[in-house]
Amino acid sequence: MNEKRKLHTTVQKALLLTAMAVNLTVTPLLAAADGEVFEAGHKSLKVWQLPEMPTSPDDNKYSEQRAALGKQLFFDPRLSGTGQVTCGSCHFPERGWADGLPTAVRFQGKVLTVAAPTIVNTGYNSIYMWDGRMPTLEKQAFAGQGKPADINAASTVEPEVVVATLNKVSSYVKAFEKAYPGEGLTRESIAKALAAFERTIISRNSAFDRWVNGDKNALTAQQVNGFKTFVEKAQCANCHQAPNFTDNGFHNIGLKSFGEENHDQGRFKQRKLKLMDGAFKTPTLRDISLTAPYFHDGSAPTLAAVVEHYAQGGVVKTNLSPTLPQDIKLTEQDKSDIVAFLGSLTSPHPIFVYPVLPQE
Repeated sequence: MNEKRKLHTTVQKALLLTAMAVNLTVTPLLAAADGEVFEAGHKSLKVWQLPEMPTSPDDNKYSEQRAALGKQLFFDPRLSGTGQVTCGSCHFPERGWADGLPTAVRFQGKVLTVAAPTIVNTGYNSIYMWDGRMPTLEKQAFAGQGKPADINAASTVEPEVVVATLNKVSSYVKAFEKAYPGEGLTRESIAKALAAFERTIISRNSAFDRWVNGDKNALTAQQVNGFKTFVEKAQCANCHQAPNFTDNGFHNIGLKSFGEENHDQGRFKQRKLKLMDGAFKTPTLRDISLTAPYFHDGSAPTLAAVVEHYAQGGVVKTNLSPTLPQDIKLTEQDKSDIVAFLGSLTSPHPIFVYPVLPQE
């Protein structure tokens, strides 16, 4: 067995151990040991191709009516207990569907310990929230209406009161009947509509995607080298796996904030395992150039800072994920190439048109 395959096997075992700890399934690791060829359109790259649309659950199959309804709700402040907050208050289309802040700030100025993650490609994921406490988009959207959670933070209004308010808007009632016949306008159907809309926020036409599909001119030579380094030498694909650049797993990557007193324990709050203390969900890297600052605590201002963090093997190394590479010896050129590659993962998007909200 050659050295690359030994490395591949060792990392895969570590991934499987982590997966068992968090009840997740790990997809086969992409590495040169599996015969990947870094040439535009090569068949080995097909694993990086995303489906045209995410899969929807049987009780919430995609339709344009459902997505359009969810789009209105996403930006409707009447969905919040205060009547002043929307889902879009933390997920701005013009900021890569994040908020551009190190960590999220809720209504009335409460600063959270985690950043508002992008919702780009969230429909392709299999688990949700930084600590993985939500198994589906629908459940996340339902819980987000709770008190005091997400858009209802700082409110004393029960979610049922909000639903009653929306039921007084006749055009909403009619729209729900068309989109979800017989289900009515409820917290459950609101959650379904929001999830249907969020599944339309997709990035799969980046320069990288075009290169994977055979366009030899889509990436520069430096970006191709960066992808090769990303997969092989830097081992970034241990966690940022194909096709959505995430393993849907949870890892402690050695951030400085983990060493702070009363640090956010992340996945440990859901799975009481030492390995999960300070472990957070692997975010997608698609559209990554739009969503600075980076990491769950917003501590990296640039992609160069992100790459440097991994090149150093983390800062606080007392409970590192076994998948985090150590002593990888990246050169300055390697780092620059990876940053250039990461820039190729952003898709062009049309100007987002905010919805007109129903008034009566």
